[in-house]
Amino acid sequence: MKFNLSFLMIFLIASAGYTQDSDNDLATIDGTIKELLDQITIEPGEKMDTAAIRSLFHPSAILTVADSSNAETVSLNDFLVLLKDPYYEEGYTEREIYNTVDEYKGVAHVFQSFYGKDSEGQEERGMNSYQLTYYQGQWRIVSLLWCVEPEGYPIPAKYLGK
Repeated sequence: MKFNLSFLMIFLIASAGYTQDSDNDLATIDGTIKELLDQITIEPGEKMDTAAIRSLFHPSAILTVADSSNAETVSLNDFLVLLKDPYYEEGYTEREIYNTVDEYKGVAHVFQSFYGKDSEGQEERGMNSYQLTYYQGQWRIVSLLWCVEPEGYPIPAKYLGK
């Protein structure tokens, strides 16, 4: 009995000090998107946690980068291989500027403007379009389509929160 009581006390003390950051709650759309941005933002010399990134996606997810002349789609596995490139290990930052969310019965679409900066100091803005589904207690990304803001075609103010 003494062991069980001690275990219970340790559990209660540990639980009292733990608070889930609601912004990182994968049971929310915003939490899932924020976690992805946190995972792909990397300090120089750091390694990406591809297992953590994988957990944010549906197993058959596709990822597409597009512009007005081309679109290239890769599987989640191929995308994770690309993230292991030394280019990213030299540092990369991506953060949200603004987003709009539409959701119905476990299906969601997020249109998000973003700011990015690579290890060479090159800065860019662009748009991410996420499709997500809710299952197993978590929002998972089914599809991610993105483009970089081209010169002469600024992101509309409504997608910048203005």
